[in-house]
Amino acid sequence: MSRVVSALATAAASAAAILFASHVTGGSVHAQPPAAAADPVARLAGRIERGETTLEYRAGAGYLPSLLERLGIAIDSQILVFSKTSFQQAIISPKNPRAIYFNDTAAVGTVPGGRVYELAAVDPIRGVSFYTLDVGEPVRFERQAGQCVFCHLPGNRGSPGFVVASVIPDRDGVPFFTGTLFQLVDHRTPLEDRWGGWYVTGRHGSAPHMGNAVAPDPEHPADLDQSASLNVTDLGTRFDTSKYLAPTSDIVALMTLEHQAGAYSRLFGARVLYDRAQQSGMPAALARDLDAAIDDLVAYLVFADEAPLAAPVSGVSTFARSFAARGPRDRQGRSLCDFDLQTRLFKYPLSFTIYEDAFDRLQPGLRDRVYRRLRAVLSGDDTRGAFAGLDADRRAAALEILRDTKAALPSTW
Repeated sequence: MSRVVSALATAAASAAAILFASHVTGGSVHAQPPAAAADPVARLAGRIERGETTLEYRAGAGYLPSLLERLGIAIDSQILVFSKTSFQQAIISPKNPRAIYFNDTAAVGTVPGGRVYELAAVDPIRGVSFYTLDVGEPVRFERQAGQCVFCHLPGNRGSPGFVVASVIPDRDGVPFFTGTLFQLVDHRTPLEDRWGGWYVTGRHGSAPHMGNAVAPDPEHPADLDQSASLNVTDLGTRFDTSKYLAPTSDIVALMTLEHQAGAYSRLFGARVLYDRAQQSGMPAALARDLDAAIDDLVAYLVFADEAPLAAPVSGVSTFARSFAARGPRDRQGRSLCDFDLQTRLFKYPLSFTIYEDAFDRLQPGLRDRVYRRLRAVLSGDDTRGAFAGLDADRRAAALEILRDTKAALPSTW
């Protein structure tokens, strides 16, 4: 079986399989979020500072439920990572995994016994920002910098972003390092290469993946024991699930998150490259790079080269239903948030991230170019390369849905 082995050059960084990690040592900025920041965490901090809202501390759960509620993050988005790939790695293990909760623009990470909540949020102009919040009083969000970019910049096209990756963990959750930088995982990655170091609950037929498994033999650190790792629906025998807000690490939530992370990486990467090209007078080399970045972004948004599902997938939480219910619907009741989960992730080949502020607030020249390429693909005018594999009926439906549900489309649409 092939392996996506993700690692940093030094074990101290422990950056593979990182999702939304925030580093609080070395280069941290201990200050309230800057007033100009427009991400959800900065906005929440401002509301708390002005006395417009508070965080409620609940016995046994701390600020977490209230924090999720204020950020609009559903508990059923919970996914669990047990590899030691956070700055709180000393207390993370297969017996004590880190929980991550997310929505379209923010995420919260926490581990039982940890001293802080880890937060990441999307500013539509600046990209992803990282924060921590102490688990005890007083309520104070601290903006994090420095070491964060060490983990979140490589592979993210010049802008710190969300990271989803896969490792081979030992029985304690320590990743097996190859000495190479980490490789990101997204909807193009075959299932067999995903989720090493993660718990995965759900059904997926005979399709293998790397989740729920460790490499128990130190003499063979790259050999996962996958004898009881597939189609897991109950994690209660592996660790104490009562320490978490939910007993699940939903497979559909994982698949949604990794798609979303890849989309933001490309959106902000294209933004950075466009600025660079504009500032330097659009030299030929940068113009070619920008063309390639736009092509890559468009291909990603329409799920070209998506790894097909070998068997139907179903989660064990309510995530698939609640996520789909959030999406805007066209006159026929269709949504870009509708899942397929039979042969592909979503029913219609256009990413829901096209509704996000990060897309709408791309530089006008860049946004117009992306729109032109998207329309050419969705209308069937461009069927070159990977676009040839898009189902014509679903492609046409995606175009119709977008016309019905997204305001301020270009007049050519």
